[in-house]
Amino acid sequence: MEELKKRIEALQNEVKKAVEKIGLTALEAESKDLKERMSRPEFWQATDKAQEVSKREADITRRADPWRNLKKDVSELGELIGLNDLSLQAELETRISNLESRYSELKQELQFTGPFDDHDALLSIHAGAGGTDAQDWAQMLLRMYTRWAERHKLKTKSLDLASGEEAGIKSATIKISGGDFVYGQLVGEHGVHRLVRLSPFNADHLRQTSFAKVEVMPAIEKPSEAEIDEQDLRIDVFRAGGRGGQSVNTTDSAVRVTHVPTGMTITIQNERSQLQNKETALSVLRSKLTVLQLEQHAKNLSELKGPSQSAEWGNQIRSYVLHPYKQVKDLRTGYETTEPDKVLDGNLDPLINAWQQKQ
Repeated sequence: MEELKKRIEALQNEVKKAVEKIGLTALEAESKDLKERMSRPEFWQATDKAQEVSKREADITRRADPWRNLKKDVSELGELIGLNDLSLQAELETRISNLESRYSELKQELQFTGPFDDHDALLSIHAGAGGTDAQDWAQMLLRMYTRWAERHKLKTKSLDLASGEEAGIKSATIKISGGDFVYGQLVGEHGVHRLVRLSPFNADHLRQTSFAKVEVMPAIEKPSEAEIDEQDLRIDVFRAGGRGGQSVNTTDSAVRVTHVPTGMTITIQNERSQLQNKETALSVLRSKLTVLQLEQHAKNLSELKGPSQSAEWGNQIRSYVLHPYKQVKDLRTGYETTEPDKVLDGNLDPLINAWQQKQ
């Protein structure tokens, strides 16, 4: 029993530190306040605000409940062990092993300490050097991240897509949501990804090196999280078009939003409504400016000096080699695997975990 007492005491201390770190008391207080607001008769009169509050309450519950239940179960088990009943030793040992296992799974989220780690993610992919091969590579990356999201039962929504002339995509932006710490998990994917393979678009079937840039941004839903001065914006509207210039819309629904101080430009044309495209463009712009603000350690958006150099083509983070050998290697962590097909099918967790452990 003494050994079990030591194990439960150690677990109690670990859980106590963990719930303090995630601010469980504050989360529970906020959840109580939100539930009280949701119970008011007039709550659903302002639909957009009500949905925002409901989503926040659901997110808090999803994060707080496992820790609250673990804390309660650990406390109860500590009281049982304190009884020193030897007839319960086998049962107690099984229960404490289960609690240790639950804690081991939950503590993974303790590494997510960034201010936006708990947000959903916006992920943009841009084809780089390499012509049609690069555009095909960009589409392969889009599929890879979509498959990763599917593996984790996350939702993906296409916000913008520009197809290549022959194959692949020039660029794409998707939103990944529906889970905990989506941005925190994906932020390490930000950078340039390099592919080496035999080109399927080359008549001589020669080896080709292609590049694509991946941008990962926290999804900023609340304008208050990144307030933009409207005087800093230039908004242009034009007619949306598809592959080969084919008209997709007969109205000027596509929107281009330019943040004049930084020169940052966002173009959205997926929706048929100009208003929807404008709101999506502003949301993406807020997210990009937030990342830029973090990179430049600026207190205010007005202090930003323009896009940083960290996302330039020279900032290669990972190589995917399909010929003359098979290998995926992350240049920051040194992690490598000889199964690129599995990685490209969405098995990114080992690479993501290796990067997180380096932080």
